[in-house]
Parts: sequence; C-alpha cells; structure tokens
Amino acid sequence: MKPLPSLLLPLCALLLALGTPLKAADGSPAAPAPAAEAVVDPIRKVVLTPPCEDPMELAPLPDGRVLFIERGGTIKLWRPEPAGVQTIATLPVFHNFNGSKQGGWEDGLIGVTLDPGFTTNRWLYFYYSPTNASENRVSRFQFTGEGVDLASERVLLKVATQRDICCHAGGSLAFDGAGNLLISTGDNTNPFESEGYAPIDYRPGRYGWDAGKSSGNTADLRGKILRIHPEPDGTYTIPAGNLFAPGTPRTRPEIFVMGCRNPFRISIDKPTGTLFWGEVGPDAQGPSPERGPAGFDEFNRTRTAGNFGWPFVIADNKPYRYFDFATRTPGSLVDVQKPENRSPMNTGLTELPAAQPAWIWYPYAASTRFPTLGSGGRTACAGPLYHFDEKLASSRKLPRQYDNTLFLYDWARNWIRAVKLDTGGNILSIRPFAAHIPLKRPVEMELGPDGCLYVIEFGTNWEKNKDSQVIRLESTGPGEAPQGQ
Repeated sequence: MKPLPSLLLPLCALLLALGTPLKAADGSPAAPAPAAEAVVDPIRKVVLTPPCEDPMELAPLPDGRVLFIERGGTIKLWRPEPAGVQTIATLPVFHNFNGSKQGGWEDGLIGVTLDPGFTTNRWLYFYYSPTNASENRVSRFQFTGEGVDLASERVLLKVATQRDICCHAGGSLAFDGAGNLLISTGDNTNPFESEGYAPIDYRPGRYGWDAGKSSGNTADLRGKILRIHPEPDGTYTIPAGNLFAPGTPRTRPEIFVMGCRNPFRISIDKPTGTLFWGEVGPDAQGPSPERGPAGFDEFNRTRTAGNFGWPFVIADNKPYRYFDFATRTPGSLVDVQKPENRSPMNTGLTELPAAQPAWIWYPYAASTRFPTLGSGGRTACAGPLYHFDEKLASSRKLPRQYDNTLFLYDWARNWIRAVKLDTGGNILSIRPFAAHIPLKRPVEMELGPDGCLYVIEFGTNWEKNKDSQVIRLESTGPGEAPQGQ
C-alpha cells in the first residue's frame, strides 16, 4: 500500500477516480446498495493472544480452541482454559523480509483450514512455500490433539511459481458444503513497472512482469481460485462444474475462477455454495486513454465457474488496452466478451471465456456508489456469511440482526462492513460493523462454532509487528436486535 507499507504492499492501490454503477454478477443492471448510518452494535472485542509475528490465517476448532499460523512457518494453538498460547509445530518455509522487491514478500506459511470431517479424521490443510522448490503447496497433515504431525504430510497440489521478483501469493483455503477444497492463488507478478495499469509486458526477459503468463493463462494455476475434491488417500479428484472439463487441451481442470490478481481472502456460504472473495487491485490513480481504467479493489461472488478478467479487464468490465511496452504504443481495447491472451508466455488458450463483472468495486477516493466503504488505501478481504442459529447454545453468538449478513473487511482501511442480504442474495444495506471498536489491520476472519467472529489483527507495520494479535468479536447481549434495527 502506498504510502503505507502493507501486508499486501504491492497489491494495494491509491486511486482518485470515482466509483461507477453496479451490475449484478451476470452483467445486468442492479440497483445501488443503500448506505446506512453506523450504529453502536452490541459487540465487544476480546483479545485472545499476546502479540504474534506475522499471523496469517486461523481455524477455530470444534472444542473452542483456535489454531493459527504465522508466515514464518510457526503453527500455534490458543486454548481458553487455562488461557494461553503454545507453539505446536514449525513448518520449514521459504519467506523473505529483506525489504527489497525480490520474491518472497508474500510467501511462507499462508493458509490453513480444517477438513469437513475434522472431528473424526483430525485432518487439516496448509498452503505454504517449501524451501526446496519454486512452488506453493497444498498439503494435508494430521492433528494429534496437541500438535501437528509434520511427517504425516500428503502433498495434494503444487502451484509452480517464480521467486525472482515479487508479488501476489494469495493463499486462502476454504471448503464448500460438498467437501470441495477451494484455494486462492495470486498472479505472481510484479506490478511496479506498469504504472498501475495492466501488467502485460511481453518483452523478452519480462516473465515476472506479465500476468498473461498466470492470471490470463488457462493452463496455469496462478491468479485463480482452484477447486478440487480431496480424497482419503491424499490425492484429489476434479468436481463437476469447474471452468474447463478434464482433458480440454491447454487448460487445467482445477480452475474454478480465473482472471484474479490477488484473491487474498475467500469465503464460502455452505448452504448456497456461493463463493465470495476480495480482489486486491492495481495502483493507477486515474484512467488513461492510452492504457485503460484506474485501479479498483473488488468484492466478488459466484456460484458458477468463470473468468473475472484480470489482467485484461477490471471492475464492472472496464477493459484495458493492449499495450506495447517496447515501443510504448497503445493498442486496441480488450473485447470483454472475447478477451485474448496475446502473451508469448501464455501456454493456454488465446481466446478466453467472457469476462465477468465485479459485484462491488471501489477506488482510492470515496465511492459514489458505495459511500460507506470510505476512502484511502485498499485491501479487500471477504469474510463469512452469518446465519443466526436459534438453537445454538452460545451466549456470545452474534445477534439475530446479523442473520444473512456477509462480513467484508479491508486491511488498509481498518474496517468491517456488514452487508445485509435478502433471500435472493441481493444487497439490502451495507453498514459499518462494530465501528466503536478500533482495529489494527484485520487480515483474517472466520466464524467459530460458538457463532462469534475470530479475527487476526495484523498490526501496524508491514512486518515484525509488536501489536499483532488474535481477537474475538462477540455479542454483549442476548442475541436479539436492538430497537429500530
């Protein structure tokens, strides 16, 4: 983030353009989401851990403990009684905090989730960067109750990466209601030498500066949200309904969503199968007639496979121009219905699926379409969709007023937004959530089995923070809506 360093430093955008009209995920016009005034929510913040070092993702356990990971490879476990945190394993990982623009800024131990059958099989999954290969891995491990058996590793999936230059690793993991594992991967592309516009530098020797090799490549696993079905023997199969059927030439069948820049945090509503993700956008501060649109962050949703456009399209299907970096000559605008990947580094199809528009998008400046999202640096992250459970015996669970509410958050702007949805998934309102509670760069959010939000506050700085911590946001009341809500 400029001027602030961020967990997503190369990913964030500073933008002075105004927001633009919303379209639904299918491209049809949609009414703007109404803004709403902040209210004093019956929510309090409970700090669970002492300061952590670069915490990334967490997984609330069924017994009330919380497992969380740190980028450097440390796996920790918080227990409520007696309250405390212990290191239960350390996974050797590649990560690099040398302050340069070389690879490794965002690599390390970066994702964790529990198997749907965790209560009986005790399996959990990590997304991490091994020390001995230029790749990121999805691996399954055995949880022993008080530790993680590193010798039990079963490598499911390898995502080849380049480590010569930064950025964008993604790394979020989540299971859907059918037992499919979804994995977010970044475009593994340096954004700093394309003036904040599409990084489609086709010159020789510019592999690390061309997202056509990754996000726009139907045969590459980077810049995607992948969907696989883990099998008991540590392998995986391909679920029906991914973007490309198995055996389709010059494609990978694991791809569910392509055209992502850095889908840093994903979330799945298991009852409906809806996938939500935050897309951290580029840095252009305004549109250029020679290059294309300004940068936007996006919140996206889908139930079906699709191409969401990057690096050829952004926001509500705003097309970039093909641009010759050698001669500094602008070309034609991308056809959003038939985008083409003309990169010499492309190993996949040339003609790509039609681009899908974003659900919500916002610039650096205040958005006229979504004013409650504010202004400033941008780092969009998608949290869970909450369903109030009358039968859940938890005095801490979120109140009934948040039934069918999606929680979105922004690392740079230090806020959480409660997006109230109707039964069809349409936005009824977007409200500040718990605005009376100060946050220090929320970077991860999960619902626990007690109906509370478990959140990682990454802290003030880009690395080695003294104020990183895991917190719980819980109800202060009986779980009923206050008057007027």
